[in-house]
Formats: sequence, structure tokens, C-alpha cells
Amino acid sequence: MKEKNFKIVSAEEAVSHIKDHDTVIFGGAGAGHAVPDKVMAALGKRFQDENAPRGLTSIHPCGIGDNDTRGLNHVALEGLIDTNIGGFWGNAPKMSELAKNHCIKGYNFPQGVLSHLMRASASGKPGIVTKVGLKTFVDPELEGGKINSITEDNLVSKIILDNEEYLFYRSFKANVAIIRGTSIDREGNLTMEEEVGFFAMLSIAQAAKTNGGIVIAQVKNINNNHVDPERVKVPGVLIDYVVQDENQEMTFISNFEPALVKRDASYVTEELNLQGLKRIVSRRAALELYKGAFVNLGYGMSDGVPIVAREEEITDQLTFMIEQGATGGIPTTGLNFGAMFNPSSIVDDGYQFDFFQGGGLDIAYLGFAQIDKKGNVNSSRFGNVLTGCGGFIDISQNAKKVVFCGSFAVKSEQEITSEGIKITNPGKFNKFIDKVEQVTFSGDYAIEKGQEVLYTTERALFRLTPKGLELIEIAPGVDLEKDILNMMDFTPIISEELKSYSKKIFLSDKLKLKDKFQ
Repeated sequence: MKEKNFKIVSAEEAVSHIKDHDTVIFGGAGAGHAVPDKVMAALGKRFQDENAPRGLTSIHPCGIGDNDTRGLNHVALEGLIDTNIGGFWGNAPKMSELAKNHCIKGYNFPQGVLSHLMRASASGKPGIVTKVGLKTFVDPELEGGKINSITEDNLVSKIILDNEEYLFYRSFKANVAIIRGTSIDREGNLTMEEEVGFFAMLSIAQAAKTNGGIVIAQVKNINNNHVDPERVKVPGVLIDYVVQDENQEMTFISNFEPALVKRDASYVTEELNLQGLKRIVSRRAALELYKGAFVNLGYGMSDGVPIVAREEEITDQLTFMIEQGATGGIPTTGLNFGAMFNPSSIVDDGYQFDFFQGGGLDIAYLGFAQIDKKGNVNSSRFGNVLTGCGGFIDISQNAKKVVFCGSFAVKSEQEITSEGIKITNPGKFNKFIDKVEQVTFSGDYAIEKGQEVLYTTERALFRLTPKGLELIEIAPGVDLEKDILNMMDFTPIISEELKSYSKKIFLSDKLKLKDKFQ
């Protein structure tokens, strides 16, 4: 075997090999989690300097960006991008603006589906068949995952197998893979020892190579030794160009945080302190935990649940899992979401989604923006805000139990005491509406599958029934008529056994979940 099948080049030279109308797949996720940011910046600059390449199709299974200028925001340029296909759009506002203004064509597909499509593309399969996305905005009978009216090609279709409905997602022909790792050895083998997730790097690289394309890898370290084979995440034989960034950060937020990749490293973070509404919602939601459960957390309000579990000293009796591939630790919060403190393991996200889509999760805690009378949830697009679904659909449709977590209304004001909650301003906008603007979670589909579904807020707890939403608990101090029913566009079923939230939720003391787990 040759010692060097790859070339070490500048980021500028690497992106010079990208041609007009290429399909480019970007690895990484979120706010710098294994994001090849230096290469992405060079691609954007090349276009601004040379007006080339033009008309690219960009694909990213995960969202990539810092909600401002980095990640996909580097390449969100009219003329450079013709079509963007992504699992999450929310942290790349410049790309979202292009789509909303009809400057590019765009698709939003579930993150797990896109990760699996990387494998399908690598192996020459025409696509994947799955139930993920049925009766949501991805379903061709609704929106087909299309972002705007200029997006016309149908990339997903409905098929019948053994008298059951499935969705068929078409795979892609990749010309360029842009991936990232921590180091390469003398043969170009890529390792990811400082990366918070492995994502679909191997599948993305394979997808480009089997199609006769090129692979560009950004790394922090270039070593002259041979790495142990079991540590290799992407074989050097698949890599064409290597770009070194000696200042490569672990994430956009942290240069290097050992606790994000090591089981026993210590960590201290102010993010793991719950305040206000989030504390109340997280503590009520945490009452649904039980010993031995496999638990997933979504971004936003729901990521407070593992903080409660940590306070209650029960994390050793649960298994937290996140779609980016980490298992067994405490998920990070905020912009750094997608990493995990003290993970027990990290696997490629495609394998994690195998488990999720197969029904392995016992409980999923997810956020919401809107909920309607049928129990549908919108977390992907509302008003002029385009965020996308990420792994929400893969997870919510297949977990045995789903607990949605969020504030009851937009811009409400309240006083929280040890006795309960007093609403001083019920809110500016209702979140419980007659019909959601986009269906990210289908209440009808959940009923068909027999899922247990709860909707948790600081004021009230609802559950999904075949007849619609049923109000089953309210917080002490809350006025049923004024603070709940008057702030809903529909009237829920009110349980004959309507209960009050346990007052211990509002206290500073522990919930004593550890006793429950004995």
C-alpha cells in the first residue's frame, strides 16, 4: 500500500476542485461539532472572489451553524447554492433566508432519514423505505418536505408494501464530501479523538468515492505515525485532500473540553442550573422517568430533564441517548446541544437512529412551538421562523412514550413561589391553536400506533386521546378559565379526575425520585 494517497493542501486549494453544479455533502452538526468550518469558509470566499463554483446542491444531515455567521452561513450565497437539503435549518439563518426569499430551492427531511440516505448513496441503493415522516409535513400528501414554491422535484413518495404505507426517499449522487476529524496518520487515516460525535463521516466519504467524487477532510493534527486500526473512523484510502487547521476548536463554544469525550473527566457549567419556567416544566416532566428507561432529549425546554435527574442522583439508573450518537452521560444544553458530558459511548449517528427508529427509546422529551386540538405538534416552521425538524420526527414517531415540554404561551409573565404559580400576564400569543402551521408530529399517527403522549407546561398537563387533548393536571395558583381555557383557541377535554400539580415541584427540595426508583 502506498504511504500517501492524499494531498495536504490549503483550504483554498481544496475547494478549487469543486465544480459547477456539484452535489456537496457536509459532515458535522450544530455549533461546531466536527464542523469543517475552515473549508466551508474557503468555499464561500472562493465564490465571492471568483463567482465560482455555481449552482451547487448542498446536503447536510444535521444542522450546521452558530445562528450567525459560521458553518452553513459561510456558503449561504445566492448563485453558489441552487438547492439545499438539510435535516435542520435553524442554526443557519442566512441559508433559511435564501429559501424563504425563494433564492434557492430547499428541502427539510428528518435527520435520521438523511443519515441513512448517506449509506444508501454509498452502497448504490436507489433510496430508503421507512415509515418515518408519514402524516407529517414530509409526507408528499402534505408538503413533501419542500421549503418553498420554487422547489418542485419530488424527492419523497408514498408506496404500499404488504398493505402498509411507507415513504420512499431517493438517494443522491455525491460529487464532493467535506468532512472533519481530529487527526490523520501518515496514510491519511482519520481519527476523531477530540470530536463530540462521529455523525455520518464514513458514509459521506464513501458516498462520494463510490460515485467517482472527491473527499476533503479538515483536521487539527497531521501525524507521521501509523494509528491503531481500531481507532480509524474514515480510512485514508477514501481521502483525497487534507486541510489542516491547527486552531481547530472542539466546538464553536469550547476549544477543548475533556468531559465531552471522556467518561470520568470533571466538569462545571452554569448551564446545568434550572431557573423559572424551565425548572417547573422540567421537574414535572421528570416525574415520568422510571428506572432502566432509555431516554432521549430534544433541544430547548426538554433538555432540563437530565439536569433534574442529576440533582435527584438517578442518572446511573437511566440511559440518556442523543441522536448525534452519544449515550450514557448528561446532554449539554443551549447552543452546545448535541454533545454529552461524560458519555459512556459515541457511535455514528446512523446507528443511533437505527435504534431510535426501531422503537428502542422508552421516553422522548421534546419541545414544541404549537399544539392543536388533534394533538399535532409544530416545532419546525411557524410565522417567519424556519428551523426544520432535525431528528424530531425520527424520534417522536417511534418512542414508546413522548413528553412534549414547553411554556404554555408566548411572552407570558408569572410569579413562581413555593406554593405554586401566579400568572400576571397570560401571554402575547397562544401556542395551543386550532390548527398548527406545519405538522412535525401527527396526533392521528400517534393514536394509530398506540403511543402514550403528554404535553407538559408550567400551567397545565395534557394527554392525547382518540377524541383530542385532555387536560389532566393544572398547577396550583392557576385559574382554569382565565389562565388556561381563555388562552387556547380550542376547548380541550377536561378530565373528570382533574388533579393539581404536586406542590413539591415548586419547592427547592429534591423531588425524591431516588426513592421511587428503589
